Amino acid sequence: MKEVKVSVIVPNYNYARYLPIRLESILNQTFKDFELILLDDASTDNSIQILENYRNHPNVSQLVVNKVNTGSPFQQWMKGILLARGEYIWIAEADDIADLQFLETCINLAEKNENTAICYVGSQLINEKGDIKKRDINHWGKRKNKHYGCFDGKSFAEHNLYWKNYIINASGVLFRREYAAKLVHSDFLQMRYCGDWLFWFQMALQGKVIEVYKNLNYFRQHDKKVTVNSYRSGKGIAEDIQVVNFMESNLPLLSQYKKRLRHGLLHRKIRRLPIDENNKKSLYDLLLKVLHSDTSDYYLERRNQILRMILPFLLTAKKDRL
Repeated sequence: MKEVKVSVIVPNYNYARYLPIRLESILNQTFKDFELILLDDASTDNSIQILENYRNHPNVSQLVVNKVNTGSPFQQWMKGILLARGEYIWIAEADDIADLQFLETCINLAEKNENTAICYVGSQLINEKGDIKKRDINHWGKRKNKHYGCFDGKSFAEHNLYWKNYIINASGVLFRREYAAKLVHSDFLQMRYCGDWLFWFQMALQGKVIEVYKNLNYFRQHDKKVTVNSYRSGKGIAEDIQVVNFMESNLPLLSQYKKRLRHGLLHRKIRRLPIDENNKKSLYDLLLKVLHSDTSDYYLERRNQILRMILPFLLTAKKDRL
């Protein structure tokens, strides 16, 4: 088979209504050297009928339909990664849309900077109809005045990803297949909500991270998004705790103060949950068991937030970000 530079993976489940515009935003990219791998996780709508219409397109290398739903977006990611032939991979979620220059922009920067593990762009939120929401989800600050930033992956993991998942949508990311294939036994595959955060962290440890200060991805928001209710129920936070624990075990130079601030943020998030006290207690118990964190970390983080107004040198997630 002909070699390709990029493998584009579209993992779909019941997104028939979005598939045509999604696939056209891929097939009309200005960068043409790619294969398109279509995956369907046993959809119950007319997704398969739509995907079949693209089966014979010259860019489509595979169409794989699961007989039984896996219930895991990340297992579908890995299925596509192991099928891929390209040097780089783009997981183009079925409900999102790409700017037509997305691939060209990312490939040029990835090739320009040796040992790139991740190259990701800015995203704009869109609603079910495709209308752009004005909310800023990138929070670049002065960074937006630059074309892009290139970071040592381990530093990016320690100063950025440790605090939060700045890589908010897989559809806005190009990453190296060789590194991703090494994660075939990673715990991210068993997660429901935070697997992408752990995946990006593990990828960053293997090479450089490029941050492109331009919105080339349109991240659709609707009531069927997996993450919509995950944090309200507390299930997402339970996985947050697992990810933070994994990070700390792989970032031995983290200061105790920084870790306590990060734990305090988890306490704060739990306090704000609209769930009953018994469920909150279960999450607090998990924090104590996994991260050895008690309420003193919460009060430390709160005090730190107040004092930063008069002591600007105090550490915060925003100041720590590269």
